[in-house]
Amino acid sequence: MYSLIYLLFLVPVRSFIQVRTTPFSTQLPATTSIDHYSEEISKCLSVLNSAANTKTTDPELVCSSLESLEKLMRTESRTNDFHAAELLANLSGSWRLIFTTGTKETEAKLGAKVNYFPIKAVQSFDSTTSKISNSIMIGDLALIKFFGEFKFLPKPRKIEFDFDQIRLLDLLTIDLPKGKAAELGSASGLGSKNNVNLVKKKSKPFFNWISADKTIATARGGGGGLALWKRIDA
Repeated sequence: MYSLIYLLFLVPVRSFIQVRTTPFSTQLPATTSIDHYSEEISKCLSVLNSAANTKTTDPELVCSSLESLEKLMRTESRTNDFHAAELLANLSGSWRLIFTTGTKETEAKLGAKVNYFPIKAVQSFDSTTSKISNSIMIGDLALIKFFGEFKFLPKPRKIEFDFDQIRLLDLLTIDLPKGKAAELGSASGLGSKNNVNLVKKKSKPFFNWISADKTIATARGGGGGLALWKRIDA
């Protein structure tokens, strides 16, 4: 059974690797109106919103905007405690993975950054029940879907999570032994080997969230990669 799960997850990573060899424009789109954020943060969010909506924004510009936003929001969160509660509330809903730099080991192995994600991967959070799900989909059909719970740590804006159940093709549901979800993610290349190490140390995989609003969310994963999601209807 686990071999079937592995095959469903085995996506050819090289098919969405892009190595930039030509110059790119650094011109920013029009600034998104974010009332309580600084101009610098708003510029980063504008770039990332454009990337989420069009998938045409230059990957290097998306990467630099994610890195800049992470630094800016870290400073912002030190002086504005309400952002943690706001972020958790905003996370409730379904999010499609749009862009990822990949894990550090993936970047080192391939010598390039993973960018626009080529398949439909959807993550859902419910901040009232602390439930999380993660799906690989074709259209509206979930090929494989993980279910679990998460814990939110306000100060570091961190979500620790674990999956204890998996569903195949919306037909077959299987309970997962502890750590098996991390092993499957690592084996397929869609997750970090560090998640397996965390489980062995009796810790959990995690996301350090950078931002979440009505349209996009950004985070750094336990493997060190940065990611951008777009809010979608469930």
